[in-house]
Amino acid sequence: MASATPEAPGRGFRFGWVFAAIWLFYLGENLNALLDHPAGVWRDVGLAALALFAGVYMAIIGMVRRMRGDVLYPRPLPVWIGLAVMLALALLQLPAAGQSTLTCAVYLSATAVMGLPLRQGLAVALAVAFVVEVSIRFAPGWHAVSQGYALAVVLAAAATWGMRLAFERQARLIQAQQELADLAVADERSRIAGDLHDILGHSLTVVAVKAELAQRLLDVDLERARAELQGLEALARDALADVRATALGMRGISLPGEIAAAKAALAAADVKAELPGAADDVPTRNRELFAWTIREAVTNIVRHSRACNAEVRLSPDSVEIVDDGPGPGTMTSNGQGLAGLRRRAEEMGAQLTAGRRGDRPGFRVRVEVPS
Repeated sequence: MASATPEAPGRGFRFGWVFAAIWLFYLGENLNALLDHPAGVWRDVGLAALALFAGVYMAIIGMVRRMRGDVLYPRPLPVWIGLAVMLALALLQLPAAGQSTLTCAVYLSATAVMGLPLRQGLAVALAVAFVVEVSIRFAPGWHAVSQGYALAVVLAAAATWGMRLAFERQARLIQAQQELADLAVADERSRIAGDLHDILGHSLTVVAVKAELAQRLLDVDLERARAELQGLEALARDALADVRATALGMRGISLPGEIAAAKAALAAADVKAELPGAADDVPTRNRELFAWTIREAVTNIVRHSRACNAEVRLSPDSVEIVDDGPGPGTMTSNGQGLAGLRRRAEEMGAQLTAGRRGDRPGFRVRVEVPS
C-alpha cells in the first residue's frame, strides 16, 4: 500500500496527508472487530490504541515528508521509534480485536519501507511478513479466517518500494536540473562580469588619459583643456550607459563606433594612429567580434605599450592591430580582457593571435574568421 504521493523536494505538496489518510480506511476492520467485542477494559484500550495507531502513522508520514530534502539519505532513528510505538499500539488491540490486528502489519511494513533506509525498510517488511505468517499458522482459530495477510504485507512493501524508487529518481532529476540552472546562472554572471570588465577597462583607461592630458593643458591651453574635460564627461556618460545596458543583457557594440573611439583614445595618448576609414566591407556576423578586438587592443596600447605609432588593419575576415611600443605585451597573459576576447573568438570559430612582433619592436593582435 502507498503511504504518500512522491513529490519534488522543496516544492511542497499541501495535500500529501490526504493520500496518506485514505489508506486508514483499511483500519475499519480493526474498528469493527473492536466494536463487536463485549464492552470492557480491553475494548476501550483497543479503541484508544487504534486511534493512537492512526495518529502515529500520520505523524511518521508527515515527518518523512518534512525530511524529503534528505530523501536519498533519510534519518532513521525517529522512524524506528515511531515503528516501535505503532507495534506496541497494535499489540494493545490484540486482546479485543484478535486476528483483525494483523491489518496493522500492513501499515508497519509500508511505513518502514517509506521512512527507513531501503535495506532496513525491506528487512523490516520481510520480518513482519514472516511474523504474520507464523501467527496465522500457530494462533488458535486464526488459520481459517486470516489467509492473505502475509501476502498483503508483501504487496504493500513492494508497492511502497516502487513509489520510493520513483520518488528518489524524481528527486535526483530535480537536483540535476537545479544544478544545471545554477551553472547557467553562474555562466551568465561570468559573461556579464567579463563584459563589464571589458567596458570599464577601456573606458576608465581613456578617462584617466584624458584627465591627465586635461591637467597638463590647464596651464598651457585652457580652451583645449576644457574640450578634453567635455570629452571626458561624454565618455563617462557613455560608459555608464554601456554598463547599464550590459547589466540588462542587451548590450552590443558597433565596429564604426569602436574605430572612432580608438582614434580618440590613441590621440589622447599621443599615439599616431593609422585607422581604416570605413568598415562597410566587413560582414555583419564579424562586426561585433572585430569591434571587441579593436577595443581590447587599443586599451592595451594606451595602458601598457608606450607606443608612438599604431595601426588597425581591417578586412572582411580579419582584423589586426599592431604598435611599435617597447612596453610589455600584457595581453599574452591570461588576463580577463584576453580571456573575454578569446571566448568571443572561440564562439565564432575564429583564431586569436596575440604576442610580440617577431620582425620589429612592438605588439600584434590579430583575429581571423574562417571564410
